[in-house]
Amino acid sequence: MDPAALAGLILLVGIIIGIASSVPIAVVIGLSAFLAAIPLVGLEQAALVSAQQVFSGINSFPLLAIPLFVLAGVIMNNGGIAGRLVDAAKVVTGRMPASIAQTNVVANGLFGSVSGAAVASAAAVGTVMGPRMAQEGYDRRFGAAVNIASAPAGMLIPPSNTFIVYALVSGSSIAALFMAGLVPGLLWVLACMVVVYLHARRRPGRLRTEERVSPAQGLVVVWRAVPSLLMIVIVVGGILSGFFTATESASIAVVYCLVLSAIYRSIRFTDLPQILMDAGRTTAIVMLLVGVSTVLAFVMSFARIPEVISGFVLGFTGSDVVILLLMMVVLLVIGTFMDPTPAILIFVPIFLPIVQEFGIDPVHFGVMVVMNLSLGVITPPVGNVLFVGARVARLRIEPVINRLWAFFVALLVTLFLVVFVPQFSLWLPTFLGLIN
Repeated sequence: MDPAALAGLILLVGIIIGIASSVPIAVVIGLSAFLAAIPLVGLEQAALVSAQQVFSGINSFPLLAIPLFVLAGVIMNNGGIAGRLVDAAKVVTGRMPASIAQTNVVANGLFGSVSGAAVASAAAVGTVMGPRMAQEGYDRRFGAAVNIASAPAGMLIPPSNTFIVYALVSGSSIAALFMAGLVPGLLWVLACMVVVYLHARRRPGRLRTEERVSPAQGLVVVWRAVPSLLMIVIVVGGILSGFFTATESASIAVVYCLVLSAIYRSIRFTDLPQILMDAGRTTAIVMLLVGVSTVLAFVMSFARIPEVISGFVLGFTGSDVVILLLMMVVLLVIGTFMDPTPAILIFVPIFLPIVQEFGIDPVHFGVMVVMNLSLGVITPPVGNVLFVGARVARLRIEPVINRLWAFFVALLVTLFLVVFVPQFSLWLPTFLGLIN
């Protein structure tokens, strides 16, 4: 058998068997890539090249932004910032039907945009909002579904670690991706708010609206949340203005969050070791995935696997609409059992050359990929936000899933809009001169 074909077969079989056997995904990718490299370059060279590729994959200055943003998110999650953002969201949604549920949605958008982590948002906001919604007479299953469905908005609204990983793989501008994700992220929030509104209209009088907040009280509450929201302005504004890079902005975000938490007196000095431990644990997982995925990319490139797949797909159909639909289905399925980071590292090198053949902008494709995979984190069997949100609500997964379907349909419609109307993603980075 041809060495390249044998390498591709080993890679495919190894990944399928590893995932089916519940082996950690980093081990699956690394071991499969190493074994696939043996028929290409020999055992000794495969070991040497694999080690070199792992080191070169994580030896990247832009990649430093990920552990720093992770640390900033952990600090915020422990720093009492979620409560202030929830109060600010309440001011915005106070006069809407089912206002406290709408507050949950807006708070997730705000906290997710500050922390950039869907799981942290679901845990922090769900802990604050769950008891409040139960006191107002909301079904706990519906309350958990609202929190779970709206939490991934932070994966699209800048700053987003997921976009940084995509930029690393695709070579796209981080600033352009950040701006491209803003409107789709807001559409995600809007879709969840529409579902909550329709749910409230079907139950008139059963969902109480919170006590109205006076303009004076609203100004005070919003003012208390301004320092937390100011981090987004500093980070994104600094990147767009050219004052600092994405990596430098991440370090500024860490310092800003530490200072803010010290002012709020919400974190003690003795809490820092545990905070650093939590951030280090998450960072280690991401960095290991990036390192072994670099080996995978090398093997696929050496065996010309992306070119073979691209030729097959382009020979199958010449329609960009059909191509995008096929990719959406694949990414939606992949996202149900694989976290966004390894999914991006594995599939973007395969799919990106294909979409570029049809003239699809890599930045637009990045938004499509991240939005697809964001749906995966709230979908069984492996959706981590689904499990965290259900655990925070102290519920089993099954009853929560039944209340998630309406949100999933609305978000799927939103995904179709973003995929087939590129201007939702591209108009802002184009207006700011980040892309042509």
